[in-house]
Formats: sequence, structure tokens, C-alpha cells
Amino acid sequence: MKTEQNIGSLYIVATPIGNLSDISQRMQDVLASVALLACEDTRHTGRLLAYLGIKADLVSYHKENEQQKTAYLLGKLCHGMDIALVSDAGTPGISDPGAVLVRGARQKGVPVIPIPGPSALATALSVSGMQGSGFYFGGFPAAKTGERTKQLNALKAFNCPLVFYEAPHRIHATLKDCLRVFGDREAQLFRELTKLHEEHLSGPLSKLLELTDGRVRGELVLIINGQPESHEE
Repeated sequence: MKTEQNIGSLYIVATPIGNLSDISQRMQDVLASVALLACEDTRHTGRLLAYLGIKADLVSYHKENEQQKTAYLLGKLCHGMDIALVSDAGTPGISDPGAVLVRGARQKGVPVIPIPGPSALATALSVSGMQGSGFYFGGFPAAKTGERTKQLNALKAFNCPLVFYEAPHRIHATLKDCLRVFGDREAQLFRELTKLHEEHLSGPLSKLLELTDGRVRGELVLIINGQPESHEE
């Protein structure tokens, strides 16, 4: 799509978080039509494109080169090139690179078009059964215990569910910190959502800590109940 000023469009495209059956026709159409595809890992996205039978020019766009590549991509967009941004899985800009490019595109008048689809955040919340009109999303907690504990302490009084992504090699340490800060609140841990070995674990944090005392594999979403509301008068 081109505007009257011959400026390209930036498409923010959600891709499957595991199950390739979640691919939408609109996602396929956009990936097949753009001139350039910015992605976290060109090898990973290349495999997805091969599965779809799509050939496209790829450029790496990740945390380490985000500033440099943003300037490059904005230049292409301003000269009329349509570009799609994807992450390795799920929706770009949610604990993945994307926000810097989106802000830059808007500042230059480039149309930014979302192509919605899978999101580990929304998927986990939809099957959590947790009530409430809101939630807090913290992305990935800090890797170091001291900084992570500081982050968690700032959330201690929140009444809404707390949602985090976490890496498998850190989940046990993170749960230990959560138990120490929040007490033995009810929580849920979702592993490998939409994949063959999808698993949902629920119970108090102490139980989840026991269940993860060993090698854990796969992508993880952790949801912790908020601070119970006081009914004191």
C-alpha cells in the first residue's frame, strides 16, 4: 500500500507461537506482498517462509542492532518500500523488538498497520480463569536476583493478576523470589503453549517451585494472583 506521498507501509505481523495451524490468511498475504521482512532471527523466519512457500528478502532486527537497523528501515519506508516486522513467535513489540521502529515510523508519517494473531500473553490469560478487569504484564523479569526482587517488591500491593514471561533456565529462581516476596499466592505456569507438549501447572507458588525443581524446557508464561483486597471497614 502506498500513500499519495509514495511512502511505504509498516506491517506489524503476529506469527504462530508454536502451532503452525494458527497461521492466518492475512498474515500469509502480507508476508508474500512486502518488499522486505525484518525479523529477529533470519534462520527462524526463513524456515517459516519456506513452510509457507514464500520467498522474501530478510533483514535481521533484534535488540542488539535495533537502533542501527531502525534508521535503515525508516529510510526504506520513506522511499516507498512496504516492510513487515515479525518476531520469532507471537506479536512483535510485546517483550520483543518493535517499539522503536513503530515510534520512528509514526513520527515520519509512515502508516503502521497491525496484522493481529497469536500472543502468548493473551493465550495464557484466556485459559487462566482468573477474574478481574485488568492485569499487570511485566515481560521478562530481571535476570539477577537483586534487581528482580526489587521489581517484584514494587508489585506487591497490586490487586490484579501479575503476568510474566520467563526463560526455562531462570524459572525456578524467579519462582523462589516470587514466593519470598508475595508469600504463597495462587499461581499458574503455562509451558509450550499451542505446542505438542503444552502443559498447564497451577497451585500455590510453593507447589510450582517444587514442580520446577529440575530441568525445565520450553517457553513459559507465569500468572500470579494479585494481592487480595482488604474488606476491613
